[in-house]
Amino acid sequence: MTDSEKAPFMRQIRSFVLREGRMTKGQERAMTELFPTLGIEYSDEMMNFAQIFGNDRPVVLEIGFGMGKSLALQAQQNPDRNYIGIEVHRPGVGACLLLAEEYELTNLRVINHDAVEVLNHMVGQKSLAGMQVYFPDPWHKKKHHKRRIIQPAFVDTCHSKIASGGFLHLATDWENYAEHMLEVMQQVAGWRNTSATNDYIPRPDSRPITKFETRGTKLGHGVWDLMFVRED
Repeated sequence: MTDSEKAPFMRQIRSFVLREGRMTKGQERAMTELFPTLGIEYSDEMMNFAQIFGNDRPVVLEIGFGMGKSLALQAQQNPDRNYIGIEVHRPGVGACLLLAEEYELTNLRVINHDAVEVLNHMVGQKSLAGMQVYFPDPWHKKKHHKRRIIQPAFVDTCHSKIASGGFLHLATDWENYAEHMLEVMQQVAGWRNTSATNDYIPRPDSRPITKFETRGTKLGHGVWDLMFVRED
């Protein structure tokens, strides 16, 4: 069998490892009772945002929202926007749903699936006002850098899904990954760096500070934000 014949059977390199922690009773309840209303099942059909949210407000997509605190706070603070969060770990999805319930959010939906597949099969071209990827797995060992989600092909996909003038906001607490992100963004055409120094920006007010980040800052960890705008 030739290499080209083997290619369709090669496993796609994932940017995550699915280690499912134990679900709390509250998270289990959220998946059972709240997901049918606030969740979006993965499918091969493009999402109709107006139908999903019942309005035509701009949609921001977050990839890898963890336990959902930052995403839920953004949805609470920006009722004029709709938010969709993608997370592969069910405990995090359940936790985010509980926050949506607590904050009485109507402008937030979650998807429990691989983000790359969702982007490719469910998100229309130029349909998003923005995308955000906060604190993705840094895969800090050099041999694992190929697993980092921020790669040229991924950024190209983001470019095709974000409307002209829309944003891509990245954040990490690993300096090496921040440097990698910046290098990747500089390689891909169609983006304008909003940084005055053409590298990183101060944390914008639009990204809430979580307990995780506050704890890291107290320990002396840095945080790097990158904000790029799509240009045609």
